[in-house]
Amino acid sequence: QVQLVESGGGLVQAGGSLRLSCAASGSIFGINAMGWYRQAPGKQRELVATITSGGRTNYADSVKGRFTISRDNAKNTVYLQMNSLKPEDTAVYYCNLYQVFQAKDYWGQGTQVTVSS
Repeated sequence: QVQLVESGGGLVQAGGSLRLSCAASGSIFGINAMGWYRQAPGKQRELVATITSGGRTNYADSVKGRFTISRDNAKNTVYLQMNSLKPEDTAVYYCNLYQVFQAKDYWGQGTQVTVSS
């Protein structure tokens, strides 16, 4: 079993910054990827950023240059530094872990990010 717990969400003015954290616990091993997805009201869940256990990153075009994903493999924790936030970034942000050899996804409960104009 794997558990993911997000933290760091909140209310911020446009142009501000937030740092999200996701701590994973349980049976984590081998090749994996951790990432952040978000879902706004009435919209489908979309990828924000991912990072593999080898350090390769991937970003949605809408956040390139503003968001940075990183991870601490020893602590099984992934971070999302969000700068220059825009109102359109408002969403519930979900942490994800994908273990390649298990072909299995794990999800956190989500944390609300609200950006005011």
